[in-house]
Amino acid sequence: MQDFIDVTGLVLKQSPVGEYDRRITLLTKERGKLAAFAKSARKQGSRFGASTCPFCFGTFRLFEGKSSYTVSDADISNYFEELMKDYEGAYYGMYFAEIADYYTRENNDETDMLKLIYQSLRALTTSSLDRRLVKAIYEIKSITVNGEFPGISEAEAAGMNESTVYAVRFIERTPIEKLYTFAVTDEVLTELSRLAAEYRKRYMDRNFKSLEIIENL
Repeated sequence: MQDFIDVTGLVLKQSPVGEYDRRITLLTKERGKLAAFAKSARKQGSRFGASTCPFCFGTFRLFEGKSSYTVSDADISNYFEELMKDYEGAYYGMYFAEIADYYTRENNDETDMLKLIYQSLRALTTSSLDRRLVKAIYEIKSITVNGEFPGISEAEAAGMNESTVYAVRFIERTPIEKLYTFAVTDEVLTELSRLAAEYRKRYMDRNFKSLEIIENL
């Protein structure tokens, strides 16, 4: 009898394996981050061709082998096609996926991180939101979700715009579903972006390839 599991998740990244197969990294609600193989996904007309691309969100049925998972079926509820067709948006999404990949682990409860990247990808598709703001919010909240955000000290707050301090505290304390509900002035956005970059350098011990591209857009 084969062992199958159903997971709800989002494809963080994919890479080619062999002549036609694909290896994907999934961030799931039930089992945290895991890797799975999609056989023949790179063949023309494959039913897994679209459903194993980055940002695909939905339900995946996986065959659980002794040392690996294999995709058996996929029911995708959001392909985030608009991001994949948008050069800038795609790289912002890839950067968010890199951070999620950095922070998450297999068999951990990664529900909040899954919620965060999903809501953040949705925010990237909202034309009324400045992507620089979405990026700063995502960076600060991902550090918060993973228990590393120190909060703004009174000394730090004294040297900042009051609206920046309010924005950071709002990001820290607000439920993920309500994060992307505000706008800021250019001055506050500059200060918030600088602060988010400082936290990222302090708490994320990695260089992100997608970030390098975003900074040169």
